[in-house]
This record gives sequence, C-alpha cells and structure tokens, in this order.
Amino acid sequence: MIEAVVNVSEGRDLGIVGQIGAAAGKLLLDTHSDPFHHRSVYTLAGEAEEIELATLALSRRAVELVDLSGHRGVHPRLGAVDVVPFVPYAEPYEVALAARDRFAAALSSEGVPCFLYGPERTLPEIRRRAWVSLSPDLGPKAPHPTAGATCVGVRGVLVAYNLVIESTIERARGIARALRGPSVRALGLPVGGEVQVSFNLIEPDRVGPAQVYDEVERLVPIRRSELVGLVPGPVLERIPRARWRQLDLAEERTVEARLAALR
Repeated sequence: MIEAVVNVSEGRDLGIVGQIGAAAGKLLLDTHSDPFHHRSVYTLAGEAEEIELATLALSRRAVELVDLSGHRGVHPRLGAVDVVPFVPYAEPYEVALAARDRFAAALSSEGVPCFLYGPERTLPEIRRRAWVSLSPDLGPKAPHPTAGATCVGVRGVLVAYNLVIESTIERARGIARALRGPSVRALGLPVGGEVQVSFNLIEPDRVGPAQVYDEVERLVPIRRSELVGLVPGPVLERIPRARWRQLDLAEERTVEARLAALR
C-alpha cells in the first residue's frame, strides 16, 4: 500500500474542497482544511496504480478549481496543488519512487511544472530555491498562470502537527528555530489572532506529538493541539492513552482505522 498526502491551496471554500476530494473516490481517507493556512490536506491510500490515478484525478480537479493568483494564506506555497508526497506505507521505497515519477510526468505534461524531492533534495530546499536557483525537473520552465508549480516527492511516514501557544509570533518563530532538527521541521505562524507553532515530524518514531508538546509546554503555555490529517497506528500506540485527548489524537484518526472502515 502507498499513501499519498495531497496539499492543496484552498481551505476556505468548503464546496470547492469537497469537489476536489470527491475526485479521489474511494481511496480518500481524510480531508483536513484550515482557513488561516488556506490549505487542505487530502490523505489517500491504495495500491500503486490506483493511487496514482486517484491522486492525478484529485490534482487535475484542483488545477481546474483553484486560482493561486489571488491566494492569501499564512502557509508557504508554490502551487494550487502545492505538495504531493508518495509514502511507501507497506511497499518498498522503489515502488513509491516509481509512482512519484509517473505522477509527476503526467501532471507536468498537462502544463504544471513539477519540482521533485526525495533522493534529489528536500522539500525545504525547493521552497528556498524554486524559481531563483532551481528550475522545475519536469514540465514548463515558468509557473502555470493559475496553478503555479507542484512539489512531488517520496518520503517516509510523517506526522503534521500544530500547537497554538499563548505568546507572540516572535516567540513562536524562536521556538520553531530552536526545535528544528533532523527529526523536526517547524514554523511559527500567525493564525486568526492566535499564534501557532506548526510541525512536520519527519521521524515520528523518534520524535512524535508527545515529545514536541512537552518541549513547547516547557517554554510557553499551550492553548490547544491539532493533528493535521491522520497519524500512523504504531506512532499512536507508543503514546499513553491518557494523553490522547490532550494531544488531539484518537484511534479512529489512524491510517489503519480509516482503511479498516473502507473494507
């Protein structure tokens, strides 16, 4: 099984969010939308061939419906279909890499430039260098007029996680800098009059939601936590059940539980 986690730059018009998600059909496990990030995260899972087709169908619909030229949101983005990672959840890495390459070839052939990440480079590197010192790997050499460009990658299992804190944006950015490392990517962001530290936990077996919650709480009060999308079952199992509510976690919000519900 391969997981695809499609990040689309639309988080306010839930009608459009729903139309985009419907294009993925039965492989769609979860949709998470945020109006301040102005972003929706769609989690899909399936066998390699069917996940490519579903991800491409969802992405085509997003290109049709999302116009990036007027987009305003706190989350960094390069495109209407901003990031599409393929995750070898129960497959060899090479299978996910091949799925990534076929998807990127198909999307770029339809006029959307694609930057590749995984063995070539990291996603943060693309965000720093795109259109400055880095050209797309596939497709046109200039952004699509309404859809921008898409970052298409292959990566391991990741947990996206947000903490709203009682502090200033300067403090949030300082905390994000302090906690960044090989297992953690972090940003300090203003969200609707509040302040958020937004995490990508790229090695959740080593540093998961509980660890970053405790690190942040040691520095500032936390108002609330937010899981973005789904959490892998093994990551949840390592966290005491008594903490799940505090950390915004639940068994029904695991990839495994959503897959079981589809059977």
